[in-house]
Amino acid sequence: MPAATRPRTSREEYRRNLATLSEASVHQHFDAFEDIDWDNPDFVVRRDDERWILGPEDNLGAHPWYRSLPKQRQIEIGIYRWALLTKVGLTFEQLLIAGIMFGNADLRNRNPEFRYAMHEATEECHHIQMFQELVNRTGLDVKGGPAWFRRWSPLIASAAKWAPVGFWMGVLAGEEPIDHLQKRLLRSNGDLHPLLERIMSIHVAEEARHIGFAHHYLTQYVPYLGAVSRSLLGVATPLVMRLLGDVIMKPSREDLAAMGIPDQVAREIWWDSEESRKFLRDLYGDVRMLFDDLGLRGPVARFAWRRMGIDGRPSRFRGAVASARS
Repeated sequence: MPAATRPRTSREEYRRNLATLSEASVHQHFDAFEDIDWDNPDFVVRRDDERWILGPEDNLGAHPWYRSLPKQRQIEIGIYRWALLTKVGLTFEQLLIAGIMFGNADLRNRNPEFRYAMHEATEECHHIQMFQELVNRTGLDVKGGPAWFRRWSPLIASAAKWAPVGFWMGVLAGEEPIDHLQKRLLRSNGDLHPLLERIMSIHVAEEARHIGFAHHYLTQYVPYLGAVSRSLLGVATPLVMRLLGDVIMKPSREDLAAMGIPDQVAREIWWDSEESRKFLRDLYGDVRMLFDDLGLRGPVARFAWRRMGIDGRPSRFRGAVASARS
């Protein structure tokens, strides 16, 4: 078999990886309404709770414009920001579940991908429930991303059936940015609202498996693609990463207006300033590592990564903290 199409892992090793992930889902999983104490009085969303003030880990929280606002306004924007991020994440989870159902429809009996994917879908259902409960408790009527994304989500999900490798690449585009931000917040010494901290802790713990599966899946199947498909995937990946990363991280014009963020400030935060551009690059260190390993970052693809503003050092290992010069 030519080197370009040789699997990086054997089929048997891939099956063992899936079995490990499936067993982990059995022994360590969370229920949205059993594992979060929603009746805890400290979990109430109050408009005078300074723990909703955004810290410097979020590029909006780090901007001088936000830091100069009265505390009450910082709290209001902080609540809106997290309600919005949570609702957009919820929409991605719905898209992922729909894609899993499309993809599983064609799997043969005894395919271990079916079992793992259903574990993931189950966990994503609980994520959707806890995300929506948080949004409900803020009392804000936020939308799940820009209108075009909500409208076309069913079509995007159908890619799991006709372009599964592209679909799971897109899954990473949705999962990596929010996972990076949540881990950055959890690693900080900030005084997070305890309900938000609990939800993020659950999400990060289970997303580690979900992101791990996407990495295993691409590592298993990308080497079987033909030269043209590999080239197209290499170029398409940075475009999709940037597009879906903006869906998650960058508020729509409607949301910017709701938070009262001036246009010039919004441009600096997303992504005109050097600090914000580094934050954007840092979101994709793990993906750069994976696609380097898969041989999908040749000269043309690398140009696309640079053009999208998301090139930089690849991670040394998955989940590594971004370096100062990434």
